[in-house]
Amino acid sequence: MAERKKLLKRFELREFPQPDLVKLKYPVFMCHGYGAIGGMIKSGPMHDPCMKVRSHGVPAIAPNIVPYARIETRAKNWVRLINQFCEKYGCEKVNVIAHSMGGLDMRYALSKLDIADKVDSLTTLATPHHGSSLADLVLKAPDQVTEKLGEMFDWFGDNMYPKTKSDALGSLEQLTCAFITNIFNPETPDKDGVAYYSYSAAVGKGTEYSLNPMYKFQNNHIYDKEGPNDAFVSIESAHWGTHIETVPLSHLAQMHVQMNKESDRIYQQFWQQVLERLAESGH
Repeated sequence: MAERKKLLKRFELREFPQPDLVKLKYPVFMCHGYGAIGGMIKSGPMHDPCMKVRSHGVPAIAPNIVPYARIETRAKNWVRLINQFCEKYGCEKVNVIAHSMGGLDMRYALSKLDIADKVDSLTTLATPHHGSSLADLVLKAPDQVTEKLGEMFDWFGDNMYPKTKSDALGSLEQLTCAFITNIFNPETPDKDGVAYYSYSAAVGKGTEYSLNPMYKFQNNHIYDKEGPNDAFVSIESAHWGTHIETVPLSHLAQMHVQMNKESDRIYQQFWQQVLERLAESGH
């Protein structure tokens, strides 16, 4: 009898099976980071998070720009698309959620490109606000190696997004600890009137959460230089503005790439919580 009741319980309908609705004052505009891994297997690096945001009733968009280019070039692209989005849909402002390098792009855009009046908040996820020792490591490789990598990534980027010329090595140089700490941060002050939030992430070494063995070397390298990290960006580097929390998701899992059952559960909860916190803060 108990087994029968248990079986029938599985067929019981939930009154509200859909995701919880979250009400934001402004829609969400999502910015992706450096590289094209997510875009190779999906409509874009931030497409899945965007669909997750929409599932909670929040209008959201996640456009694609050049995957390999310098911050100032990428920032101009985001500004153009934010203006286009606001004009098309009659939006006064947007809440920007930026992943990885996208957070640097938007900090530059807000500081220097006259877009702050259209941005209510900037939330960054695993953005290297203080640089990445992984970028330092790649650029320390022999010149022949870095040149070949640059040529390959530029060719790849030019074919994926032919509207803007790629510059893989130039953009990678802007992710180094020295550039971000000594040049970018001092010259890119936060804009008054915009709320700045940040999330960091960590898996692998120094945590209880597993990591794809493919990224073990770089995870260990960043750990030795900066501490716990998501295999691309450290917790320490991801802090900017009001730091909310550290999420146990790899850099790729944050975009819903290379998932397992546990990381998918964390991913689902994380994106809902991001929206709920924005709503609680009046955005």
